[in-house]
Amino acid sequence: MPTPALSTIVRLCDRLLRTTTVGDYPGAANGLQVENSGRVTRIAAAVDASLATAKLAVAAHADLLIVHHGLFWSPAQPWTGKKYELIRTLVENNLAVYSSHLPLDLHPRLGNNAQLAAALGFRKLKPFFPSHGQPIGLQTVAKLSREALVSRLAGATGATPKLIPGGPKVCRRIGIVTGGAGGDLQLAAAAGVDTFITGEGPHWTYALAEELGLNVLYGGHYATETFGVKALAAHLSQKFRVPWTFLDHPTGL
Repeated sequence: MPTPALSTIVRLCDRLLRTTTVGDYPGAANGLQVENSGRVTRIAAAVDASLATAKLAVAAHADLLIVHHGLFWSPAQPWTGKKYELIRTLVENNLAVYSSHLPLDLHPRLGNNAQLAAALGFRKLKPFFPSHGQPIGLQTVAKLSREALVSRLAGATGATPKLIPGGPKVCRRIGIVTGGAGGDLQLAAAAGVDTFITGEGPHWTYALAEELGLNVLYGGHYATETFGVKALAAHLSQKFRVPWTFLDHPTGL
């Protein structure tokens, strides 16, 4: 099979993830963020686009880096210091960057939430948690002790979650929104879940979870969002017959 064109891979990703139609934060800039010379021989996947992950991608001989958190979250800045070093690293090493934030979170098969739910052994999932015009999370009905759920989540992510035991000891309706949805506990509780799995949240959410009668499991923003980029890169690797690798650069957050 000939080496695939970057444009071919980008078109597939945009169509698969509905990049132009899924709502997101204004600075997300989903899609192709940096071009290369036009061909892809090796794909790297990482949670975050940064100088560190760009250097890891170069060391892995990748020419396409797929990320969940892209390069352009704030208004344009001067290309100086570390910002210049990052851009120079990408350009000099022919490294393209494709970013997908909420489109990758909510994809029904490759998304962070779908992949985490599968890793937790959950089936019969329903949409949950509206954000930017569409539900981005998933919920399921279960009968599982809090302790067992904590153990499952730790096994799925490789990180020890933080439990706020504000709800029942037996979890019967569980909602999942990977990443940083902890500030929206009221939205989760209003949907009727008694247990909410997300990545991280502010200090004040401990008391709020108790007031709402809600169990909250903070599995780590980074740890809960490694799933989508891995699944997307693996899918592209299989379709286009190019190797891929995951670049693990954990934040611990």
